[in-house]
Amino acid sequence: MTSPVFDFASVLPRSTKVLLVLDVVESVRLMEENADGFVRRWQQLVAHVEQQLLPLHGGRLVKSLGDGLMIEFTSPQDCMKTAFAAHLFADQANQGVAPEQQLHLRAGAHIASFVTDHNDIYGKDVNLAVRLTTLSGPGELVTSAELRDELTEGLDADIEDLGDCHLKHVPEPVRAYRVGPAGAAPVVRSLSEVAVELRPTVAVIPFEARSNEPEHFAIGELIAEGIIAQLARTSDLRVISRLSTTAFRGRESAMTEIQDRLDASYVLCGSYVVSGSRILITAELADTRNNQIAWAERSAGDVGDLLQAQSELLNQIAGAAHRALLDTEVQQALIQPLPRLDSCALLLSGVSLMHRSTTAGFQRSREALEALVERHQRSAVPRAWLAKWHIMRVVRGMSDSPERDAKLAFEQTQRALDVKPLSPLALAIQGHALCQLSGDTDASIRQIDESLRLNPNESLAWLYKSVWSSMWGSAEASVREAETAATLSPVDPMKYYYDLMLSTALSINRDYEKSIEVGKRALRANKHHQPILRTLLLAQGESGRIEEAKETLRLLLQESPEFTIARYQGMGGSTSSPRQRVVAMLRQLGAPE
Repeated sequence: MTSPVFDFASVLPRSTKVLLVLDVVESVRLMEENADGFVRRWQQLVAHVEQQLLPLHGGRLVKSLGDGLMIEFTSPQDCMKTAFAAHLFADQANQGVAPEQQLHLRAGAHIASFVTDHNDIYGKDVNLAVRLTTLSGPGELVTSAELRDELTEGLDADIEDLGDCHLKHVPEPVRAYRVGPAGAAPVVRSLSEVAVELRPTVAVIPFEARSNEPEHFAIGELIAEGIIAQLARTSDLRVISRLSTTAFRGRESAMTEIQDRLDASYVLCGSYVVSGSRILITAELADTRNNQIAWAERSAGDVGDLLQAQSELLNQIAGAAHRALLDTEVQQALIQPLPRLDSCALLLSGVSLMHRSTTAGFQRSREALEALVERHQRSAVPRAWLAKWHIMRVVRGMSDSPERDAKLAFEQTQRALDVKPLSPLALAIQGHALCQLSGDTDASIRQIDESLRLNPNESLAWLYKSVWSSMWGSAEASVREAETAATLSPVDPMKYYYDLMLSTALSINRDYEKSIEVGKRALRANKHHQPILRTLLLAQGESGRIEEAKETLRLLLQESPEFTIARYQGMGGSTSSPRQRVVAMLRQLGAPE
């Protein structure tokens, strides 16, 4: 006989109070970098809250979490006053402290119903109060709708509606509000005031000559200038101008000075030897954060090549250094806890892992981007890339619910555009989502064209315009647009992705030989990417290479045993002519329905 289960929660005391959660922004990093300093300043803040603020405003400390506090109040107004005062104390304590070591609070508040025992308080409302805190930026307070309804606008606080927000481990969207002291500065600062640079910064130092020939001295400047020009054409790096880096040429202490003066994450430098018409270049990439060499390589070529608009030698050095930088950041994301990574590492690893082949890497990409979204609530970039993740999950055939992933993709692009309405990246990705996942062709091309109007050099917008043209427009235009995208991002870490789109455009334009050539190049770079296999299959089949097409189908089914024609049609855009051609070829080759 089974013993009855006793419901302890039903007999525990239940309370309804206003819960305030105070949390330290980037506490893990602060603790790692200066544990003693962090603990000392945290203890000072806790003492001020306990000894000054809580007696004054009638609050009770429920628990301290080591880098956060949970406090209960009977009055919403007292909760607001305590939160504002705690922020003010933290700001005053930061005066004279280096920016990277300053302690900033974020806060969340909710009217919560919970049960209590002698150890803790429990209930879903407690979790909601904690999750609301993640919507706050440094120095901010975010409340639930229930608490906002108890506040008088302009008297208790100035209030901004954040709309329906998605919180981790909370199944339904939650209406949230950002609040600030009444009559003070605007609740929301301007975008320029809160702009955050998520890209790593690279300083390229003019290379050193290993000879005393005066005519060879200028070559070092030429090398640096060419590499800077190549690296600056990728959107995931911030590259310092040669005008700022020339002063560091030949300085033995350049690494420390560059980190202090230019705030560079990486330094690319080196030397060269000229012999007749030949040049040997030694280059190395150093991580200024740990003074370690991330990459080093020797390259040889003709001196005259350095004067070409597209120098093969400098392109080779720039591309190899860029890949090494990305590999360094990705490796950190794979082995380190995400809270310990800086924002640059989260962004680079999130984008790079999204385009790598393994399922584990793809999932880690989402975790990195979600951590970045949580850290930078007012930045459009991480939300735009998270939307791209959901799109790729569908088109790679990895989604168990394409409709849900499409919905999440659109939600993220819209929230990115709410933050920055004129973001070329977010507009381009939203246009791509409309093209790939909904088939709304008119809205799709409007968004992509608007992205290009704002930034004619946005390579992803050109790439997505190529996709649109291949599905709904001109096949010839699609090829030109894919080629334009590639030229705008010559050292892009997603080079295989650009090759995939070019191969697709060539195939739709019935240039099968070149499509197969470019498709195989993309496949060598990422052999597990299903869209490449589908593109190759179409080009091979329509050009009469049926046996090769059957082998490609075998690889596709090996890569995705659950693949079916119906599943492919569910990926969106099934009414477009190219998709129908792929479906016809799949049926001709005997793919499962």
